[in-house]
Amino acid sequence: MSRIIVLGSGAWGTAIALSLHRRGGHRIGLWAHSPEAAQEIIDAGENTLFLPGFPLPQEIAVTGDCAAVADAEIVVSVVPSEFLRSTLARLGTHLHAGQIVVSATKGVENSTYLRMTEVIAAKLAESGLALPIGAFSGPSFALEVAQGQPTAVTVAFDDQEIAARIQNEFSSESLRLYTSTDVIGVELGGALKNVIAIAAGVAAGVGLGYNSAAALITRGIAEITRLAVACGGRRETLAGLSGVGDLVLTCTGSLSRNRTVGQALGQGRHLPEILASLGGKVAEGVLTTRAALGLARQRGIEMPITEQMELILDAGKDPREAIKDLMLRPGKDEL
Repeated sequence: MSRIIVLGSGAWGTAIALSLHRRGGHRIGLWAHSPEAAQEIIDAGENTLFLPGFPLPQEIAVTGDCAAVADAEIVVSVVPSEFLRSTLARLGTHLHAGQIVVSATKGVENSTYLRMTEVIAAKLAESGLALPIGAFSGPSFALEVAQGQPTAVTVAFDDQEIAARIQNEFSSESLRLYTSTDVIGVELGGALKNVIAIAAGVAAGVGLGYNSAAALITRGIAEITRLAVACGGRRETLAGLSGVGDLVLTCTGSLSRNRTVGQALGQGRHLPEILASLGGKVAEGVLTTRAALGLARQRGIEMPITEQMELILDAGKDPREAIKDLMLRPGKDEL
């Protein structure tokens, strides 16, 4: 039996906790950002705010106590990217040697352009702590994972043996894990696809059809792959679950919050109003768009779709004009 704690009681964190409990053989904790938030879940018997309709078994220990992290062998971080540093600052004294950290947050830090595993490593280093940190990513809507629908994802660690351990500990009849040693590729694939999903939503919102969606997905994976490879990732990783797989899901699925944001933008709504309507849920692609471009500029990588998304999100550019500008770019060779 392993002791596992999931940090972050949003929809994704709750779904992971439910999946681990369904697998059996573990002691599972779900950490909420405050004792009050934890108590609300305990009192309701489910996560009514982020994942209603799924009773939480009493065996899942819901807590807002930072000290609960110290008892875990495996720490799964599902904290939104913008809150990760501040959360680790609160939890840092309770993390210790011998633990394994799995990052399931799909984002890039907006101010530093660091991947989530890099943010975690940097914060731990401030306390003189170095732990194995890996990435968990792939096509996985929280609702369907909570329902127990068959889902396949990738888990990546520099150390293949640790990746294999997480594969063994997390895999079940409804969740299949593939291993990788390409942490960079897996993380960037999971983060950058959210930007392209906003673009796909914009296209749907202005009334474009399947041709446009297919073009965005295909050219989107080209952008993602260029940047990931420039950062040290492997091209073949982006052809897998954490690249093409996650991109297709997020660009086409109605459960995608990033696609929903883009669709509303395409229909003429304003970003603050759209984000407020999410009810506290996070669309990581909004922040990741800016971070991705910052990272791309550092590496000298061209990302035309991402550039147009930044103009729509930050400068209020008309989505139809952005699409027109993409179509009228100078001709290129596909490869």
